[in-house]
Amino acid sequence: MAAESTPPVATKEIEAAERGATTIADRVVAKIAAQAAREALVQVPEGGEAPHATVTVHHDHARVRISLELEYPTDIGEQCRAVRRRVAQRVEALAGMEVPEVAVQVERLHSVHTRRAAQGRLR
Repeated sequence: MAAESTPPVATKEIEAAERGATTIADRVVAKIAAQAAREALVQVPEGGEAPHATVTVHHDHARVRISLELEYPTDIGEQCRAVRRRVAQRVEALAGMEVPEVAVQVERLHSVHTRRAAQGRLR
């Protein structure tokens, strides 16, 4: 019997984007989101905590929850809108993820009066 020869298999070059996967940890996206929230705020209150983010990533979508403190008085609604916009933009730009939801939770309002009262109690 004669050996059968198989025709050569054409190899197709695989595009770089199709060769593997990139995974970005939730904590990395949370750091991006927290920094973006800091950038969006007019100011972080004196004696206040910097914004903190928690993130849930599913495929290429990130759901973000930001906890922050604001100076009083301020337009709370406008500050929250600015934070939502900035966080969504930065996460999309830096992590390549869609951000369908940015929930902002205002934990505390800081005013000059409350700082003065707190300083009086510490003395």
